[in-house]
Amino acid sequence: MANLGNTFDASTVEPRGDFELLPPGEYVAHIVKSDLQPTKSGNGQALKLELDILEGPYTGRKLFDNLNIVHQNQQAQEIAQRTLSAICHAIGKLQVRDSEELHFKQLKVKVKVRPPQNGYEAQNAISAYLPMNGQKPGTVPQARPVASAPPPQQPKPPGNVPPWKRPAA
Repeated sequence: MANLGNTFDASTVEPRGDFELLPPGEYVAHIVKSDLQPTKSGNGQALKLELDILEGPYTGRKLFDNLNIVHQNQQAQEIAQRTLSAICHAIGKLQVRDSEELHFKQLKVKVKVRPPQNGYEAQNAISAYLPMNGQKPGTVPQARPVASAPPPQQPKPPGNVPPWKRPAA
């Protein structure tokens, strides 16, 4: 039981309706919460992420992702670790010790709509984490080659000047 303090009057607050799905696309977001929890099976650990959308008509909407970073299914674990790597690349922090190091750093998320399955309604899912500059995660902008000027040439001393009288190089 939870004591709410004062009496809550539901007649003064608009009830929450269904959330409409976000249209598929890219959104600017940041991670606001993260927690490492045991998987449902108890045989691994999932990093649970909560993100907020920061721009556009859906500002303030929440997205969620679960990464099975420790899992007995090697493929599930690899997918989660690759996703975590994409997040790290997207925010420019390649080594993290605590998931809080990922918080409040802007990135883009590519959102898709997952069709209804297993008795659940259609829902949004994050299909990619991208850096703000639009580059693919893990890519580094290539530096343009700069034409270097040839080294300055020393003037050739006249042929009849002995080496000890030539200017120092």
